[in-house]
Amino acid sequence: MPMFFHNTARGGRPFALAALGLAIAGALAAPQQAHASAFQLKEDSAQSMGMAYAGSLTADGDVSVVANGPASMTDLKGTYFEADVTAINFGTTFSGSAHDVLGNPISGNNGGNAGTTMPVPAFFFETQLSDRWHVGAAFSVPFGFKTEYNNDWIGRYNAIESKFESLDGTLSASYDVTDTLSIGGSAIAQRTSATLTNAINFSSVGLALAGPGSALNLPPSAVYSLIPPGTDGLAHIEGSSWAWGWQLGTLWKIDAKDRLAFNYRSKISHRLQGTADFDVPQNVSTLIGQLAPVLGLNTANLPFQTTSGTADFTTPAVATTSYWHQEDKFGFGADVAWTEWDVFKNLTVNYGNPAQPQSTQVFNWHNSYYASLGGEYYLTNKFTVRGGIGFDTTPTSAPTREVRVPDETRKLASVGVGYKATEHFTINASYAHIFVNRASIDNDVSATEDAITGTSSDYGNLFALSGVYKF
Repeated sequence: MPMFFHNTARGGRPFALAALGLAIAGALAAPQQAHASAFQLKEDSAQSMGMAYAGSLTADGDVSVVANGPASMTDLKGTYFEADVTAINFGTTFSGSAHDVLGNPISGNNGGNAGTTMPVPAFFFETQLSDRWHVGAAFSVPFGFKTEYNNDWIGRYNAIESKFESLDGTLSASYDVTDTLSIGGSAIAQRTSATLTNAINFSSVGLALAGPGSALNLPPSAVYSLIPPGTDGLAHIEGSSWAWGWQLGTLWKIDAKDRLAFNYRSKISHRLQGTADFDVPQNVSTLIGQLAPVLGLNTANLPFQTTSGTADFTTPAVATTSYWHQEDKFGFGADVAWTEWDVFKNLTVNYGNPAQPQSTQVFNWHNSYYASLGGEYYLTNKFTVRGGIGFDTTPTSAPTREVRVPDETRKLASVGVGYKATEHFTINASYAHIFVNRASIDNDVSATEDAITGTSSDYGNLFALSGVYKF
């Protein structure tokens, strides 16, 4: 018989409270993957995407450096405005099996295609104050994604809907120390929010409250007569936070044809504040109310009631090195970026409900790397064609990977075009396809100890368009 039934408490708390805590913990910080590692987004520049983000800090005419590498604003002579939008078409399908705490298979389908198509906007403004000073402002989305499985899929106790995003407002400045060396920095205001849902397996909760090893010590068959398998509730969780960050960088013009840039973006520490709402079947509410005196619970603070929660959560630091070589008819470059995902080790949540102890969920992510090569060729003085390839490692691993984040190492191939419509206005368009390794999920366990094992097959298509106006 599983050890689960010999312990109705973990660390001195009833299982129902633990289930509530972990449900909120997972929902407040379990965003889905995007095109970059985990839930990181690079999609803020149609020009850069056409070259797989190679030379992202050093290629000519890209106003997105206001948010990505402010030292490179030195190459923007005059005043610019750029608007970008990227349509992210992401798909993920699961194949595998799931079982409850007693080892019984969980009914349902494989979730369908949990991906979505969503737009990611970005806006950039830059102006030159003097021969050496430039300033700029930007709005971008550096982290985020949305996915949704079918409501009745086998992994519904782990995840149904996941929506996460970080919105950045950035103010930047650069200074030319010499004719060949520039420095830049930014202040970043970031709003991070999450909206997530998952089903609750109340038959498993009933086993913990009234089954073998509990105060009532009923056999599973008796508990199932009160709360049959498939008696599901729903948890809906929302959380958000404002926080500040910064970045610093430099651009070195090695010679007339070669440039090298470095940029470091700080991690941003949030304290997410959220609210959890629960849909609970009437028979479950009645049973919990009847068992409250036995469990020593105050009837005013029972499990699975609406409650607030707070959780410390950090978006990672990113360090990028970018190179560009320029010729009369073509240019090419490379990027290498490091993302500090090891800040995402675990998540501890504290609750407004005084009967709810804090809970911790372990993630144990590790740092990831992105590398790319790309370039552009000038067909005429108006038309430019671009291409690039990229490679991105995942911060996750099979033993701790979840269906909310079925991330794996991926490769990117992109093409793009640029058209100079007038002396003042340029249009860029790009397409990229993401090839994702099959993600293995080894026994992802829900708050009610339902386990799911299998693989996720993912893909991504990116379509980007931008307009750049030089005043």
